Amino acid sequence: MNSLEEMGKRAAEVKYRLQVLSTEEKNQALLLAAEGLVADREAILAANEADMDAGRAAGMHMGLLDRLRLDADRIDAMAQGLRQVAGLPDPVGKLLQQWERPNGLQLKKISVPLGVIGIIYESRPNVTADAFALCFKAGNSVILKGGSDAIRSNMAITKSLRDSLARAGVPADALQLIEATDRETAKAFMKCKAYIDVLIPRGSSGLIQTAVRESTIPIIETGTGNCHIYIDETADLTKAVKIVINAKTQRIGVCNACESLVLHEKVAEKFLHALQAELAHTVEIRGDQTVCGILPEAVPATEEDYGKEYLDYKLSAVTVGSLEEAIAHINRYSTHHSDAILTGDVSHGEQFTREIDSACVYVNASTRFTDGFEFGFGAEIGISTQKLHARGPMGLPELTTYKYIVEGNGQIR
Repeated sequence: MNSLEEMGKRAAEVKYRLQVLSTEEKNQALLLAAEGLVADREAILAANEADMDAGRAAGMHMGLLDRLRLDADRIDAMAQGLRQVAGLPDPVGKLLQQWERPNGLQLKKISVPLGVIGIIYESRPNVTADAFALCFKAGNSVILKGGSDAIRSNMAITKSLRDSLARAGVPADALQLIEATDRETAKAFMKCKAYIDVLIPRGSSGLIQTAVRESTIPIIETGTGNCHIYIDETADLTKAVKIVINAKTQRIGVCNACESLVLHEKVAEKFLHALQAELAHTVEIRGDQTVCGILPEAVPATEEDYGKEYLDYKLSAVTVGSLEEAIAHINRYSTHHSDAILTGDVSHGEQFTREIDSACVYVNASTRFTDGFEFGFGAEIGISTQKLHARGPMGLPELTTYKYIVEGNGQIR
């Protein structure tokens, strides 16, 4: 395996070639990469099965196993993600602003690539393809550091993508994968400021906080998801049950799954009985005193439960007496990822969206839509819960910065 310094040098060298690729050249490479993933499906699935076997043997949690698992449909979805990114507008070279100064200077603000992007992520091998596609379309080179649990899958996907880049006549070093899986390498990677312009950690709270502490590279945090759904007293409870079940159970191992319920006390009993009838007790509810009084099978919630991202068939539940109480509770315990209100009152929805301090705020819809593909961005690089320089699902525009072009005719200051 190449040293981190060698990888950094190669990534820094090719970034200047990538930033001048035409839109057509980038799109052609992405389409070839999509074809390559499909053609290499069996090799990728074999590598993934080895990772799954190792995960099961190590007692990996079902939610993490779900994140790790690939099948034919998921590989097809990865390929489709590359095709969709190829079909999106090129974010590079956009005229963002233009003006003239009194002295005749002409100024332009133009979008440009970030340069070299480093990404550290866990479990989900589809991130390998998604991250490559978005970074490449935005004119960046990328160095990836996946987790040990998905190393075989990541290596197989990276090989396929690099082979496709070579066939397209594009530098294969636009994409590099760090194959060492130890934590010391990850920490060393976080200090490669000489070569990497931006670091994006994707994964557990522990990983993200380690990056915040250790990195000398500017980072964009992609936060954990303790996502709330508030059932307002005016909510359509039939729709509410369907939305909560979708948000909680469609995929438990994702950051936009619902982890916490907030219930108006006037509808708590009716809603909880209806929800449990549909769930058939497949989800453990950890509730406050009122919830436990309504559902004898509920487990008393602790303070930790209200702020926890379970990634499991578990759900915290608390009752409140007003919309204001609901908002206060959510702003206290939310990770500021995605939070929703289910309501029949327009003014309640407006107040909720105005006062909840999260990247994505929903009215009468599942939190599961917080996703770059669902937002129409193509595959996403992650969901940022910070406020600089990106927030929410990060698509192509978030992988660019800008520069000023100043044109004169002899002006001096």
